[in-house]
Amino acid sequence: MTILVCGEALVDLVPHDGGPLLAPRLGGGPFNVAVALGRLGSRVEFLSRISTDAFGRDLVDWLHASDVRTSILQRGDEPTTLALTALDPTGAAEYSFYADGTADRLVRDPEVVPDDITAASFGTLSLLYEPGASVYGALLHRLHARGVLTMLDPNIRPAAMTDGEHYRRRFRTWLPSVDILKVSVEDAGWLAEGDEGSTPQQWLEAGVTAIIVTRGGEGLSVITVDGEIAVPGVRVTVADTIGAGDTVHGALLHSLDRANELSVDLVRGFTEDRWREVLGFAARAAAITVSRPGADPPWAKELAGD
Repeated sequence: MTILVCGEALVDLVPHDGGPLLAPRLGGGPFNVAVALGRLGSRVEFLSRISTDAFGRDLVDWLHASDVRTSILQRGDEPTTLALTALDPTGAAEYSFYADGTADRLVRDPEVVPDDITAASFGTLSLLYEPGASVYGALLHRLHARGVLTMLDPNIRPAAMTDGEHYRRRFRTWLPSVDILKVSVEDAGWLAEGDEGSTPQQWLEAGVTAIIVTRGGEGLSVITVDGEIAVPGVRVTVADTIGAGDTVHGALLHSLDRANELSVDLVRGFTEDRWREVLGFAARAAAITVSRPGADPPWAKELAGD
């Protein structure tokens, strides 16, 4: 079984030692999800378009070092997307993006994906910037129709938005093809704003099976037609929160993968105890990520007791 992760790879420019200088960190929501899955031991394939520039070479090397497969990865001579990152006093990240004409937004439809794909993950800027956003949207619908378990994290970046209402309308068109939706509390609040807003109840009615809600240090929860189940966060000293939600995303899919539960029918039948196991594992993995700078998801050996 292989998990397909679709979306951008970019470079975060983050403050270095609290000063004015910026240090490059490899990232991008889907890239981090793929790295988390590979390090935890799942068989994972990454679909994106990555630059052939120096940053792009570093990104591909990082994928390979994290046991991520790249057989359908596309390359181009366009530059790598950059994300200028600022940290608030709690370590939470805010972003500004430099994405005009960059490689990841020019991804082409792969037309053929491996037959052994059992789950597919989508998210973040790749669902915002055209023409790639339409490519990923079409692939989401196609894979879901094929019976592949789908998971989506919109990972809203208001600074990158030029038309919030257009994005909210497009978001609703994805929902019938989404089995697991992951949002932060902030994402959910943003999506509920305006005349075209929507709520978790409406997402369930549109066809989503489970909604994973991350709440920072307070932990995370899952919302289904049966109600909401929450688990607390793991208390650690926070270096920054870059990649925390992506680690939750990857760890949750890995938890299903290692139990042979990458099936919407199986997820729909989860008991409260099973959800607590899955969410608890994701919370522990995310705690390791936030304890060190940048998006640096844990390896399986760091969660050996789980």
